[in-house]
Amino acid sequence: MTKYPPLPTFFQAERVAQVWPVPYQQRAKDAKNWTKQYHIQPAKNDRHRIALLLIDVQNTFCLPEFELYVKGAIEDNRRLCQFIYHNLPYITEIIATQDTHNALQIFHPIFWVNPEGEHPTPGVTQISLEDVKKGIWQVNPLVTEYLNIDPLYALHYVQQLSQAGKYQLTIWPYHSMLGGIGHALVSAVEEALFFHSIARTVPTTFDLKGNNPLTENYSVLRAEILEDQEGKVIAQKNSNLLERLLQFDAVIIAGQAKSHCVAWTIRDLLTEIQAKKPQFVQKVYLLEDCTSPVVVSEEIDFTELADAAFQGFAQAGMQIVKSTLPLLEYPGLEVV
Repeated sequence: MTKYPPLPTFFQAERVAQVWPVPYQQRAKDAKNWTKQYHIQPAKNDRHRIALLLIDVQNTFCLPEFELYVKGAIEDNRRLCQFIYHNLPYITEIIATQDTHNALQIFHPIFWVNPEGEHPTPGVTQISLEDVKKGIWQVNPLVTEYLNIDPLYALHYVQQLSQAGKYQLTIWPYHSMLGGIGHALVSAVEEALFFHSIARTVPTTFDLKGNNPLTENYSVLRAEILEDQEGKVIAQKNSNLLERLLQFDAVIIAGQAKSHCVAWTIRDLLTEIQAKKPQFVQKVYLLEDCTSPVVVSEEIDFTELADAAFQGFAQAGMQIVKSTLPLLEYPGLEVV
């Protein structure tokens, strides 16, 4: 097995910013030839099992013409693709999460109205506890009727966010719509995942999140709010994925956005590690140059919060690394 294979000739860095169909049959042939040329073994033979967890590397967040473009995502994904190809012999499994939404969700404009019946402006509106108490925003009566929820749920929701120290409820543009192009993975990343799957004879694992209309789901491991105002369960932890991640020898994390879905996923993973497998914290590696924070405007800029979160993860024992560092050189990581 080669230590550090080169980039495949079909990879074109400039195409990371484009949407196109992956030529699966040709890439399958390329992958088979790749395994022979570089003596790459099936993933089942790995002595040390390494997972690459990719958070929401979707068109909706990663390309400028889509709804919630994260500035820096194109460059992040170029580095990510190169990281996957270079380290393909050592990545046992790739797990890709996908933000998955419908129109009638608590963070979309149609869910809320003001006394004049107007919906909040997406991307710039944040709904606070005081906003709901004063009636500045209330749940759209048509939504409460369709979803069969008590209007008091709105107050409960923002109150729980405030008490838990989470972000205020942000009203986002309609995005990651199930069935839409924005929901799909970035083409170049999908191609890299498919190539890895064929070359290492292991399927990519896909984990959908965010389709519960009554809560946000930044983290793939846990929704923001789990119970309604009467204590009824509305969402649960993603225990299956949590347990699966802890079974690997190491986990590498990248994706979008650093300040939201990436940070909250890492935070939930850290909580689980500290409770169940404290020594594993040093086996979690964060690809800092393959993730960027949400910056909407000067008023809505999460860069400092994202950086502070990553500093906290490092202080807890997780390792901050660059994608240009080969896996064979990761501190404390056994590969072969």
